[in-house]
Amino acid sequence: MAPFLLPHQRIGDGPHHVVAVHGWLADRDAWAPVVDDLDGDALGYALVDLRGYGEAKDAPGPYTTTRAAADILALADRLGWERFSVVGHSMGGSVAQRVLAAAPERVRRLVGVSPVPAGGLLMPPEQWELFAGAAENPAARRAIVDATTGGNRPDAWLDRMVRRSLDRSDPAAFRAWLDSWAREDFHAEVADSDVPALAVVGALDPALGAELMRRTWLRCYPKGRVTELPRAGHYAMDETPLELIRVVEDFLRADGDA
Repeated sequence: MAPFLLPHQRIGDGPHHVVAVHGWLADRDAWAPVVDDLDGDALGYALVDLRGYGEAKDAPGPYTTTRAAADILALADRLGWERFSVVGHSMGGSVAQRVLAAAPERVRRLVGVSPVPAGGLLMPPEQWELFAGAAENPAARRAIVDATTGGNRPDAWLDRMVRRSLDRSDPAAFRAWLDSWAREDFHAEVADSDVPALAVVGALDPALGAELMRRTWLRCYPKGRVTELPRAGHYAMDETPLELIRVVEDFLRADGDA
């Protein structure tokens, strides 16, 4: 397959390079609430649009975490980044771990924000039906956002999240991505990695919370840790942006020359 350069936004010019990967329901605009307050002196970010999203909405597939990891490595090559950290939200957390599986020598630090485990995410039939139907059903997308943020967020915010999701994703790609991040199990490819790995979860998220991370993330990563944000659900970038920045960037800056 011909190389594909992921559309991306550069933030900061610090010496510690970081690729930030969005989740299933949004493009790179998911990071907008935190962009103005990132530490651009120590860290240099590339916020990417995966195939099927944002400026890559019309890009051809396959829409898989494996292909996304290859795309990110190709972008890092183009940027001249030999080593870099990866931050991924939800589905993007699975993509970040695929990058580690594909090129462990290139990943400095790994951060998952409510990350999908490398073993995938098993769902009961009724939950799978809701997620699979979300490609064509805005109400299903809204129900997913509402359920994973504690069921008490403002209606206007839920509506905005759904509008952004619909505007910035291709329905066919959106549906195809689900099969990859939810059903593929590659945990054996990252197990026992010595890369420092942080999982940040929200206490209000019933799906990808601290207990699941203890059973998955910490078992894969001997240098792993889990931090729970008490006021956040699944979308910490929107819900508690400053708390998220502090936790993530403190972890990234703990690397020697960051």
